[in-house]
Amino acid sequence: MSGKADPRTAGEGTTSRTRLDRGRGALGPALELVHTGRAPTRAVLTAELGVTRATAGAVAAELEALGLIRVDARPGAAAGSQGRPSHRLAVAEDGPVVLAAQVHADGFRAALVGLGGRIVATAPGCETVDADPAKVLVSVVEAGAELLRTTGRRCVGAGLAVPSAVAEPDGLALNPLHLAWPVGAPVRRLFEECVRTAGITGPAFAGNDVNLAALAEHRHGAGRGARDLLCVATGHRGVGGALVLDGRLHTGSSGLALEVGHLTVNPEGRPCHCGSRGCLDVEADPLAFLTAAGRDPGPEVSLLHQSNDLVRNHYDDPAIRTAAEALIDRLGLGLAGLVNILNPDRIILGGLHRFLLEADPERLRAVVAERSLWGQSGGVPILACTLDHNSLVGAAELAWQPVLDDPLGALT
Repeated sequence: MSGKADPRTAGEGTTSRTRLDRGRGALGPALELVHTGRAPTRAVLTAELGVTRATAGAVAAELEALGLIRVDARPGAAAGSQGRPSHRLAVAEDGPVVLAAQVHADGFRAALVGLGGRIVATAPGCETVDADPAKVLVSVVEAGAELLRTTGRRCVGAGLAVPSAVAEPDGLALNPLHLAWPVGAPVRRLFEECVRTAGITGPAFAGNDVNLAALAEHRHGAGRGARDLLCVATGHRGVGGALVLDGRLHTGSSGLALEVGHLTVNPEGRPCHCGSRGCLDVEADPLAFLTAAGRDPGPEVSLLHQSNDLVRNHYDDPAIRTAAEALIDRLGLGLAGLVNILNPDRIILGGLHRFLLEADPERLRAVVAERSLWGQSGGVPILACTLDHNSLVGAAELAWQPVLDDPLGALT
């Protein structure tokens, strides 16, 4: 047997390596396109990346070799389509996962989340939150570690959503108003320590729950395709907001942008935790709704669950409808002010606000249109969030970001 390489085989190998080298910088953008569902086929991937078919094929093959995506062995055409069939692309269902955790006023939850925003497994939620953040984070990370042991999945990072602004660069929870945690709790450092102690690999991150909900909705839900996306949502307590610009969260100079809960919508209204009066945080959250409806907020289930149930199932009750209309009007005032300042191309609403929108969409849209300059000149689409557990999925997005930025560097 000759020791010389077959010139044809050697040439093919060199060409393949050259294509991959040219496309290596496209690995991250390609993975994000598949991750967000914007590149369902290799033909679409080729067009979106602006590369040759051969380079797109090499990029897809490399992502498949990393265990991140799957490429159909045989090209197929969608029903009714014309032209050359293309290989379909999808995230790998058995690929790596990240640990996602969420803490809120009524408990906490851990989950494993794969690419594509798919929740792979969840741990039973806890309904009490200790005043010591370290104890809470130990518990939630232990729940996540048990999920990893049970499923045997590879973990490449961890993300945490908390009901507080998280100041950068130190990862401090500056205003956990609805938790008994101390102001300025170092949640990122504590979370990182818990993740390392549990033997979980990959970087760990922490962020505000509504910011992360907005990020998840922008990539996988009602905000997909928006350029300037405003999200406003109730948590289990309070009201939060977030802005996504060109696919990235706008968090301001130190992570504290879009504290929309402290817009004044009723100057003579309830005292707010921030020291002002009549803020959205206390005028348009679940507790405000239950109080206006004359309902005693019992301890059996969360305030958010009680409020959502009343709006969905008892809207014909005059007391419920009157309370809902009052909250819709206050929410509309707040949204109108935000529209005037931010000029978003889409608004999405979560938590109780989602169900208020669905119960009386025309009333809310009319208030926003009447009170905002941009609303009067054409209107801004106002939609309901569509993802279940969007803050959990958003926490996962934080953990996936290093892989989306540099798949090869993050995984090898």
